Amino acid sequence: MSAYWINTFTAIHDEARLARYVELAGPAMRAAGGVFLARGNPAQVLEGSSALRTTVIRFESVDAAVAAYHSPAYQEALAVLGDGAEREIRVLEGVDS
Repeated sequence: MSAYWINTFTAIHDEARLARYVELAGPAMRAAGGVFLARGNPAQVLEGSSALRTTVIRFESVDAAVAAYHSPAYQEALAVLGDGAEREIRVLEGVDS
């Protein structure tokens, strides 16, 4: 069953580090089988306070999404980001239609 990685930034402290992270994280996610469905700043915030960058990536399974997180390429991206931002990352299972 498909799984969806949802990455929401709650604070950005260093735009340059974030830009470098984005350059590395995108290819790392695609190499791990991820397909970007949405990314960028929200078009509307209906509830909550964060209007920062959010990313939704589809994977073939929860295991594939978790493996992508732990991959050497993504860990390199995380090292570059360091404390340049704060985020919340969740992986959700898809639903049968």
